[in-house]
Amino acid sequence: MSDKTIQTINPLTEEVLQTYPIMTDAEANDVVRKSHEAHLEWRLKSLEERAKIIGAIGEQLRKDKDAFAQLMTDEVGKLLGGSKQEIDLCAGICDYTAKNGPDMLADEERELQQGRGIVTHSPMGVIYGIQPWNFPCYQAVRYSISSLMVGNGVLLKHSENCTGSALKLKEIYEAAGLPKDLFGVLLITHDQSDKIIEHDLVRGVTLTGSDKAGRTVAQKAASVTKKTVLELGSNDAYMIFDDADLDKAIKTCVQGRLFNNGQTCVNAKRFIVTEKNYDAFVKGYAEAFAAIEMGDPTQDGTKLGPLVSKSQRDQVHKQVEASIEKGARLVAGGTVPDRTGWFYPATALADVTPGQPAYDDEIFGPVASIIKAKDDEDAMRIANDSRYGLGGGIFSKDEARAIKMASDYFDTGMVNINTYAIAQPNMPFGGVKDSGYGREHGEVGLKEFANVKSITIGG
Repeated sequence: MSDKTIQTINPLTEEVLQTYPIMTDAEANDVVRKSHEAHLEWRLKSLEERAKIIGAIGEQLRKDKDAFAQLMTDEVGKLLGGSKQEIDLCAGICDYTAKNGPDMLADEERELQQGRGIVTHSPMGVIYGIQPWNFPCYQAVRYSISSLMVGNGVLLKHSENCTGSALKLKEIYEAAGLPKDLFGVLLITHDQSDKIIEHDLVRGVTLTGSDKAGRTVAQKAASVTKKTVLELGSNDAYMIFDDADLDKAIKTCVQGRLFNNGQTCVNAKRFIVTEKNYDAFVKGYAEAFAAIEMGDPTQDGTKLGPLVSKSQRDQVHKQVEASIEKGARLVAGGTVPDRTGWFYPATALADVTPGQPAYDDEIFGPVASIIKAKDDEDAMRIANDSRYGLGGGIFSKDEARAIKMASDYFDTGMVNINTYAIAQPNMPFGGVKDSGYGREHGEVGLKEFANVKSITIGG
């Protein structure tokens, strides 16, 4: 056992929750080996047998919801209601996969000029996931359940902030009947993680994180010819067109920015408003943000909890101050409160322009960037003027035109029209540009780590 440790800290109280030993290289390699060995038997089970256990995982998540939700809130500061909703979503992913997985992964017959063909979706092996802290259950479930359905083994290196949640998930999986050690949790350093990517028994790598982390992992995986799926950061643009329902747009965009304490890749972050609506939107948005009170995330009615860590809170404030220095106008929030807990107020910046962090970069906290556009077409140009392309949105009463704009012109992976939504089991999730590649959820996500195998039989 290593003498190095991981500590989890409650963002509300700033007190240490738990200390965990970091694994030695030998211990980490043992986790990989055990997952591979369990996979060799798991891959031989029928799709229906796998689906039955995955369905049971969904039920076990529901049974353990209260305790697991409290653990997630304690570790990362999520609103307790949000933690419970997250577990409900994860149980829903299990339900969807158990119901649809066998049909989606069934063998497909092909007619050939001579003989016949079969396309199978076979297991690849052990899939390694590197995941962040903002959704301790969901980030791990969304890649692991699909990989398990295919017949793969799964490894998880979770963020140190939510180590307890990673271990809790392993406990839930195995309580539901998943073979022991098929799902392995690695408590390791970044240097050790590079060695896991290179491990002969690891066949694919998926990461959710920053674009910088994604490039690093992709390069390491490419050096050993391993497939990757990357879901990276974003600076999602929500456009308020000339004909938008302004009250609905303001209400929805406030919700979209504060979801999960503003710490979500697909938060609504940049609000691009046409000249016609700009002043009214800024006024209404600033008033709504000014009314948001920070508080204990375990209490009903709390709208905004603490950020995950002091360093995260300080980074957000630094980006806000730098944006103001470069010309952004502060219309709400912007002051670090003098209190215990890593809180940051709901903060809105207007008159945001290129060259400011609020325009160019992702701010991973409750900070809204409001940008003026001349008209709808200019709004789309600004929305696409980003190195990111994960999600985004359009507010317009002309639904048909909004759909066409979303489909033909918006350079992003997911678009909300007159709403804010984050993830649904039957809709692909993922982005383009510096927001990564590959998809999770739905049939396309289910097959990302399948070996699509062609079998030809002579006539």
